Amino acid sequence: MSSAQAPAHRERTTTIPAVIARVVLLGAVLAVVAFTVPIAVAQQQWMWLVVMLLAAVAIFVVYSTKRFIPGKYLLPGTLFLAVFLITPIVLTIGYSFTNFGDGTRGTKEQAIEQIVANSVQQTDDSTWYNMSVAVDPGGDPAAGPFTLLLVDPASGEVLAGDAETSLEPVPASDVTVASGFVTAAKDYEVLDARQVNTAYKALQELAVPVDDTSAVRVQGANQAFVGTTALSYDEASDTITNAATGETYTVGKVGDSEYFVGADGKRAFSQSWLQGVGGENYLRLFTNGAIAKQFGAAFVWTLVFALGSVLLTFVVGFALALVLNDERMKGRRLYRSVLLLPYAVPGFISLLVWSSFYNKDFGLINETLGLSLNWMGDPTLAKAAVLLTNLWMGFPYMFIVSTGALQAIPNDVMEAARMDGANRLQTTVKVVTPLLLVAVSPLLVASFAFNFNNFNAIQLLTEGGPFLPGEYTRGGTDILISMIYRIAFGGSGADFGFASAVSVALFALTGILAAIQFRFTNVLEDVN
Repeated sequence: MSSAQAPAHRERTTTIPAVIARVVLLGAVLAVVAFTVPIAVAQQQWMWLVVMLLAAVAIFVVYSTKRFIPGKYLLPGTLFLAVFLITPIVLTIGYSFTNFGDGTRGTKEQAIEQIVANSVQQTDDSTWYNMSVAVDPGGDPAAGPFTLLLVDPASGEVLAGDAETSLEPVPASDVTVASGFVTAAKDYEVLDARQVNTAYKALQELAVPVDDTSAVRVQGANQAFVGTTALSYDEASDTITNAATGETYTVGKVGDSEYFVGADGKRAFSQSWLQGVGGENYLRLFTNGAIAKQFGAAFVWTLVFALGSVLLTFVVGFALALVLNDERMKGRRLYRSVLLLPYAVPGFISLLVWSSFYNKDFGLINETLGLSLNWMGDPTLAKAAVLLTNLWMGFPYMFIVSTGALQAIPNDVMEAARMDGANRLQTTVKVVTPLLLVAVSPLLVASFAFNFNNFNAIQLLTEGGPFLPGEYTRGGTDILISMIYRIAFGGSGADFGFASAVSVALFALTGILAAIQFRFTNVLEDVN
């Protein structure tokens, strides 16, 4: 082989692994798209379908050619940023302009189906069927849409139907029946018992029409009956009629959402549907006196909690770092190792253990000090308990940061200060501390932002309590993020739309405070 041919041979050899890796990557992307597109279409997840297709196109464009070299490195991080950060922010902002919550999660059609299904009543002559539940190939076993495969125990006839299609006979050749139940069916995926139990709540809202006055409802995990439908929906007039009383319900607005209402204008059913409400959630947040007061109180305590946590942990961590930075102290490595132990224990374990320490009757603190303080029952003591616990969990981090920053300060600087007549305290306050703050101030800002949204410290320690009588939205130690959690998932009913509006407000507040802090830290750059 000539010397001119050898480099070309080596170039071809070295590109073979790259070509194989490219083919595997693009093939995997194509397989994922082919698998997930039908599922996204079946579940009508249009936004995620668009995101996935755009990502796939971008991957093929960037990695199928030798061009776009910078893009090959930037694309993965950009995709993760878009999917895990930007998309949730966009969704949260979008939901903040809706009434999304309990009873308003689905479409209007789904709400009507649920209302009609709840009106199906069993009668003495109701027909009973052995039931199997199925979904379309690639459908969601937990959310459907579901198809009921019914076997008449008397005749063995197999029927199929769903929320939109009346019961129809199924050819015996298209199904497999064992012990009186359909176990397999053509063009369907039959759910097993575990999947049926998981989807049972959704199945209870399903009614398969038989005729204008009757429908099939699920009863138990493997039975269904034909019952009488008390309510019927007329699409032309957009009304629901009660066959028993003759009363007609029309669509009317109650509060921020539309419901089916009676002649008195009051909502007749609890179900509504997902609707856009404009800026009503923000208007409610800032104009409702009770909510604005709760938001303001939570905001003030959030600031106190975040600033107090950062200040206390930094002062303790810095003080310990100063003490253990003295070369005259023996056993410094051992002391440093011991001080890092709280940082090594998982946070949720520390919080659960500390929550037992504050027990009024047999907690470690009261038992050791001979006290009878009601730590979790008094708002002030509960706040003190939160700050004390967060100090225990946070000072090792500040200790590590301060130790590293101290060791980076040249000894010549401190010797020069002492030669100028400064004592140890003056050197520490006027020389060491400003130089250290230049290095650690960005970390202090990050620590503030973390504690501003430190959900675990509140939820695992106090669960937001103590609560005033009749108060369920905000407790004495609730910061904004835990209050948002209670609004979204609280016992009074989930209100995701309003919780999203509060989250957007919190996001804006955090950004403004972080900008102010970074502007303040710019002053420290002149300390050189």
